[in-house]
Amino acid sequence: MYLKRTVYQKLMDWKESEKQTTLEVTGARQVGKTYIIKKFAEENFKNVIYINLFELSGKQFQQCYTKATEWKPGEKRIEKPLHQAFELYDDKFTDDVDTVVIIDEIQESAEIYNRIREFTRQFQCKFIVTGSYLGRVLEPEFRFSSGDVTKLQVYTLSFEEFLEANSAEVYANYLSGSEITDEQFEQIDELYRVYMQIGGYPAVVREYLSSKDINKSVIELKKIIDTFLNESMRYFDDILDVGVYDNIFLSVSRILLREKKGLDEDSVSEELQKLVVKDYSSNITKTTCYRAMNWLQHAGIIGFCGKVIELDPLDFKARSRCFFMDLGLAHYYLSRAGAGNGTLQGILHENFVYINLKKRQDYPEEIVFETPAFATFKGGEIDFFVQTIGENTRYAVEVKAGKNSGISAKRALEQGKVDYLLYLKGNTKGGIQDKTITMPIFLLEQYKF
Repeated sequence: MYLKRTVYQKLMDWKESEKQTTLEVTGARQVGKTYIIKKFAEENFKNVIYINLFELSGKQFQQCYTKATEWKPGEKRIEKPLHQAFELYDDKFTDDVDTVVIIDEIQESAEIYNRIREFTRQFQCKFIVTGSYLGRVLEPEFRFSSGDVTKLQVYTLSFEEFLEANSAEVYANYLSGSEITDEQFEQIDELYRVYMQIGGYPAVVREYLSSKDINKSVIELKKIIDTFLNESMRYFDDILDVGVYDNIFLSVSRILLREKKGLDEDSVSEELQKLVVKDYSSNITKTTCYRAMNWLQHAGIIGFCGKVIELDPLDFKARSRCFFMDLGLAHYYLSRAGAGNGTLQGILHENFVYINLKKRQDYPEEIVFETPAFATFKGGEIDFFVQTIGENTRYAVEVKAGKNSGISAKRALEQGKVDYLLYLKGNTKGGIQDKTITMPIFLLEQYKF
């Protein structure tokens, strides 16, 4: 079952760019990176060479690479050893614009990863490198080829993609925005509530499309979680066991449940380490916990949110809050952490907004901060603070605000600290009154700041 992905167009943009770069595709395990890359390659290139460094094809290619690049003093140097490596691996290899080489799980070899600059500069053909655990390439033996790489992040399915996969008719109604009827609104809202429970991992979505059973979909999600937890262990020698990561997920959930009351520690990393030690094992050091959190971030599992103090963009504190990068993952762990239904829904709504803002950061022409951020103002808190590049427009964003909430955001608007107040609610079609914009939360993906 093919799930249409908007990232396909970004792959096309890279192919058609006049600048020659190697494309590095990042994203969590099972978000569909390899599938969409192969589909794109097969539909747009005559010759496709696929190498997976974690599988037999990777071992075979590295043997070809070693044979082509080995040299002893006194021997004649091979003129183009890298070209020969690919020719040895696949006799159909031709170095031209109609050929693309895909190297999957490239984090398995620093030697191959460090050839990216040469791939970019010495070949006419295109190269795509990818992997689910590219956080490993931050280690010293890996060298980043600045200027020779175009980065592309693949996420789990957005709500729009999920909606289109479920029903072309409902998706078309969704695109009509505020013009939708009450019946259409209910249909979209019902699917949004399903999306909040199962998230957007392709295998999970396919299970739901096939069975329409949320419980079966969650079982599929649990398989993905278990695989990730076990595979992560291969990259660490100072993590006690897989339970550490599982406990970190639960600790992230507990922080999300309690942070409105204020954290005891100065940063989310310190708070998380304290919880992991308390709830799981006193043998977990702060350094180990911090490394594990960084790993989860670079593996595309969690994301960090900054803090703008007193609505002063110059007073910015990074990593002040963290969220899950998939709503199904968030729902699963928040439920395990004991979140009540009302609290659970509120946090999931905020997590939905965070993911959307995080995706927008990949295209910095829209939003200025390096990460999404919330804000403090006059003793209160604003769910999210957005500042755009160019016009330098500022938004206070309140998520599912009721009649008596959003006081700090209203004050910020009244005092000219922000230009617009954006309310994202559930049971509303929305509207605009002066500089206050109200809209259903599920329409956020269409909204242009």
